[in-house]
Amino acid sequence: MAANGKPLLSVEHLSMRFGGLVAVDDVSFAANDKEITAIIGPNGAGKTTVFNCLTGFYKPTVGRLALESRHGGFLLERMEGFRIAQVARVARTFQNIRLFAGMSVLENLIVAQHNRLMRASGYSVAGIFGLPVYARAERKAVELARYWLDRFGLTAQANIEAGGLPYGSQRRLEIARAMCTEPVLLCLDEPAAGLNARESAELNEMLLAIRADHGIGILLIEHDMSVVMGISDTIVVLDYGRKIAAGTPDVVRRDPNVIRAYLGEEEGQDLPAIVAADLTAHP
Repeated sequence: MAANGKPLLSVEHLSMRFGGLVAVDDVSFAANDKEITAIIGPNGAGKTTVFNCLTGFYKPTVGRLALESRHGGFLLERMEGFRIAQVARVARTFQNIRLFAGMSVLENLIVAQHNRLMRASGYSVAGIFGLPVYARAERKAVELARYWLDRFGLTAQANIEAGGLPYGSQRRLEIARAMCTEPVLLCLDEPAAGLNARESAELNEMLLAIRADHGIGILLIEHDMSVVMGISDTIVVLDYGRKIAAGTPDVVRRDPNVIRAYLGEEEGQDLPAIVAADLTAHP
């Protein structure tokens, strides 16, 4: 929970319509500080649309998106996307990796701190003249970048081009880059997509360590049930744009509405079997 006893993020009656298509229909849920909240559901359930509303890519048709953190209170639906990232400190990764492939691994993490460096430079003046205030900010940016390279096991690759990393390493770099913005809420869109079982297990450990060591909230969309069930404190389940269940992993995996949504059956199979057999569809 946030310091004032309220959830870190409160989503209230969120709806998103595209003409006659209702992508998200009256969805409400809360995500607590220092907890991992997962949003799951079959393909087309509206999960990424929720993320796009939270991070400013879409303006909700209806709804209140309230973030309460140590930096203040924010109504995200009223903010431009760049202010959601800079001021409210909501960071995001994407299902499709969006690194600067031609830049080095280290440069990708320094670029993530561009806004902080620009403020320190007086929007180029201090940087051009090499004033101490900018030099200090630049050293701090490099130190933070190297800290996250170390945490994600990427130090040895610091000077190679990001596009040359193996796929799993690129996934880790994208999360490291998001953490360089020092977020209060980290939104991860399918972070385990394309990872093998070992890499997914390592991802679980990294996300749990981030939550424990940095005290932030994590909101994730994920199809890999070994990740979702292994690390989530709360799971929100969507189907056809509506919330059909929410609760702890133990509660959600036995919810008949969830079983029907995934399997098209009444109660013929419990969600633990989905975890074991990996029956959830992947886009």
